[in-house]
Amino acid sequence: MGMVQEFKEFAIKGNVIDLAVGVIIGGAFGKIVGSLVEDVIMPSVGAVFGQLDFSNLFLVLGSVPPGTAPTLAAMKAAGVPVLAYGNFITVAINFLILAFVIFLMVKQINRLKRNEAAAPAAPAAPPAPAEDVLLLREIRDSLRK
Repeated sequence: MGMVQEFKEFAIKGNVIDLAVGVIIGGAFGKIVGSLVEDVIMPSVGAVFGQLDFSNLFLVLGSVPPGTAPTLAAMKAAGVPVLAYGNFITVAINFLILAFVIFLMVKQINRLKRNEAAAPAAPAAPPAPAEDVLLLREIRDSLRK
């Protein structure tokens, strides 16, 4: 079997296609969660606890040129090495929210599966009698005549 044929069989398998769809949807879902954290949750947390801006938290690891603004963007633009732990905090919050949402989704799916499995199925039709039973019944009926 040629390499092209093997690749075609591999690429057409349902699991590969399901995985590709999952990765695409996961990327889009990650953007949604990122926006949720940046645009909804962090401003809400800032309103409750004071103006918390995790994105601008950093440690300077090198010398700062004179006149450079003390912001992460200015430091990066000036080429100053910085440890941007505020971005890490934001990404960690994104992950926790994403993990929690996925947990809720899986929990709901499992609950639906349990309810579906617990629903009584329609009674199955009795199995057809075996061939030897049919033959014995036919002999019995012919002897009665």
